[in-house]
Amino acid sequence: MNAVSMNEARTIQTHLVLPPDTNHHGSIFGGKVLAYIDEIAGITSMKHARGNTVTASIDSVDFVSSAYAGDVLELEAVVASTGRTSMEIYVRVNALNLVTGTTRLTTESFVTMVAIDEQGKPREVPGVFPETEADKRLFKTAPGRRAHRNAKRSLESHK
Repeated sequence: MNAVSMNEARTIQTHLVLPPDTNHHGSIFGGKVLAYIDEIAGITSMKHARGNTVTASIDSVDFVSSAYAGDVLELEAVVASTGRTSMEIYVRVNALNLVTGTTRLTTESFVTMVAIDEQGKPREVPGVFPETEADKRLFKTAPGRRAHRNAKRSLESHK
């Protein structure tokens, strides 16, 4: 399989934060943000794999700041790296305040997705290559994240 640009499966979503999406502090529920992250990671991985995928793990989620009712969430996802059947998806979530026009980072996450065939068995995916400076940084740091995931799995299997 030929590698494709990380940009090929890049996905962008926009969501308006409504009052029912918020907690008693007026900020969006973290679980709501996680659902958006899982959805965009799924879409991005399916675009890259050109078929069905499943979430293998949400490797990290960093809640940096809150989003509030009336903010617009802008999610962007890209395939940061691939294995034989897996894809590491980087998701960045920004909140746009429509009144002030300011944008702030709210959440960053790495999600591992696996491509599956019609029988639900893992299947191969194409590799990726970076083009932008930001994508080059994500791509270059991917082996370290993979090693961390593998070490964590190894530690958990010895419990």
